[in-house]
Amino acid sequence: MEKTEIVPLDRIQSRILIFRSNRVLLDEDLAIFYGTTTKALNQAVKRNQNRFPSDFCFRLTHDEVTNLKSQFVTSSGAHGGRRKLPSVFTEHGALMAATVLNIPRAVQMSLVVIRAFVELRRMVSDQKALAEKLIELDERVGAHDEQLAEIIEAIRQLAAAPGPEHDRKIGFHRGYR
Repeated sequence: MEKTEIVPLDRIQSRILIFRSNRVLLDEDLAIFYGTTTKALNQAVKRNQNRFPSDFCFRLTHDEVTNLKSQFVTSSGAHGGRRKLPSVFTEHGALMAATVLNIPRAVQMSLVVIRAFVELRRMVSDQKALAEKLIELDERVGAHDEQLAEIIEAIRQLAAAPGPEHDRKIGFHRGYR
């Protein structure tokens, strides 16, 4: 197997987008990672459509592409850009694309791409766990806030200056006989 340059995990992760509640890679990004052209990737997918159900690969709508272009400055399509709507690949679709391409680099890079998806999933899971812990802490400490407020109010009442009913001086006073 020939030695090829592996794309760093963080670079792959930075290209993963969310569409229709799925983490996906654009066909052009996946083609670059796999060392082929977008056209060759899409042709391989088209030849093997039965291996790419809608939860593996789907085409973006015009609105999704417009939204994508507004997020990232991309070619308008009027000046030699894409003429077809891009396809996106989920984690499973990216792996399947590597198998239908049958390029050594694609097979090697598919492992890195899968690791990128797995790492993102782990990070999201860690964030959910942290959010749950914060909610639990807030619930436990939230009740203490009311108790602390009552204690502070009692201390304020004790520290308040005595009212007029307590004007009497305490202790030994000269002049009383």
